[in-house]
Amino acid sequence: MNRILNAEVLTSHGNIEGRKLMTELMDAGLTAADPYWKARDLMHREGNLLYVGNTDFEPIGSPRTGEDVFDLDKDIDRVFIIGAGKGIWRAVQAYEEILGEYLTGGQVILKYGDIAESEKIGIVWASHPVPDENCVEGCRRIVSFIQEQKFTERDLVITVVGNGVSSLLTLPPEELNLDDVMNVTRVIQIERGFPTWQLNIVRNQVDILKGGRITRMMAPAKMIHTFTIDINEQNDNFGVVGYKARTEYNEWLHTLPDISTPQMAIEFLKNNDMWKDMSENVRNYLENGATEHPVMKLEEFERLDCRIYGLMAESRSFVPAVKEKAKELGIEPHFMTKQYFSEAGSISKLMCSIAKLIETDDEPFKAPCVLIFTGEALVSVGKNGGVGGRNQEICVTAAKTIADRKRIVVGAADTDGTDGPGGFINDDAEAQGVRILAGGIVDGFTLAEANEKGIDLDRALRTHATSDPLWKLNSAIVATQNISINDLVLLLITK
Repeated sequence: MNRILNAEVLTSHGNIEGRKLMTELMDAGLTAADPYWKARDLMHREGNLLYVGNTDFEPIGSPRTGEDVFDLDKDIDRVFIIGAGKGIWRAVQAYEEILGEYLTGGQVILKYGDIAESEKIGIVWASHPVPDENCVEGCRRIVSFIQEQKFTERDLVITVVGNGVSSLLTLPPEELNLDDVMNVTRVIQIERGFPTWQLNIVRNQVDILKGGRITRMMAPAKMIHTFTIDINEQNDNFGVVGYKARTEYNEWLHTLPDISTPQMAIEFLKNNDMWKDMSENVRNYLENGATEHPVMKLEEFERLDCRIYGLMAESRSFVPAVKEKAKELGIEPHFMTKQYFSEAGSISKLMCSIAKLIETDDEPFKAPCVLIFTGEALVSVGKNGGVGGRNQEICVTAAKTIADRKRIVVGAADTDGTDGPGGFINDDAEAQGVRILAGGIVDGFTLAEANEKGIDLDRALRTHATSDPLWKLNSAIVATQNISINDLVLLLITK
């Protein structure tokens, strides 16, 4: 099933042949970002026996390895599914189908726009990247569900967590309100542009479910913690991988132990001149109340009966899918980077400079080729409230940088199909039910098309309102929603 919904529009103008190739490449990558079949590779059932395990999905260095077999008639009384994250429903759906009549129930929080339906699992749709009241309501339902079930060691809980969980799983302690926590995200990430892992140093301390606290709440049940990510992707902040990275240096997989402390949060805010921007409630709580609700650490976690799996192993992810499609199309793929954290505009200019060198000098690679970048760019919007996203900023910046370059096409999208927080784009998009874009595709003709239509791309970048111009230029990617496993940026240089 193709994930890009408007391929015909994207390929109707400009460098048509190049756009067709780019659309095929982008769709191959986005389609690979689907955890449904990976979940079925992790788990299967034969009658009353549930088999769980796959070495592809185990963290390196895990103290427990190999397949677990559960007799659902003799050894397990009840089976539950609990989760939160963007697009995780595809994994939840797979588990629900596998378990069948043995599934007792569950509760999940999804991002607005995710399509899901279940008779046994309660669903709440909520906001990302800034949490809203539905995030809190979804968490309250999870807490009530856990408390009502009174889990025992004969219960099995399967959790599903993915990107977006840090927003969706938001439940402030009694001393704080939602506005206090929303302001934390606004100041640190949206206004100041710090990456999520640094935001979470603070955010995890002003919550009662994050940082492994939800796992503490589900004990003593047996737990299978699954994540719609590559569990063995290196943590570049600390230079560790696998089990160690996910249990000793973790800051965002909230069913696992957490690295943060109240003192770390205070020091981060003060060192970056943001302490004064926090509400008085948050400052008081970090100084006086946070120690009463500590995050889970490794020693406590290892006393519990838990297994850890990451469904999106690198060998099965979107980069191999793009490489395979490129070779099928007669294009040589080059994987340039696994991870980048920098402003979208700067990233885009650097990427485009490499593409222009290939176009003019066949260096460092010969055309036709495609450069593959993955990571998560940043956009420091300050007080600007324009509708856009980091991949859209990469595309608009690229449109200016590769102007008149007839052989270069740039595509960029968030693999979850939702680039940025979304909102009202324009009347035409609204009439078609589109309030958020996945990203965009631009080429050497895009700037001229913008000038002809009176669209000011400079202003779009200044105000971070990039969705409207991309939509009007028929260069916006509209895609189905799914999980996020980093952004996908492709630079195609044709013959």
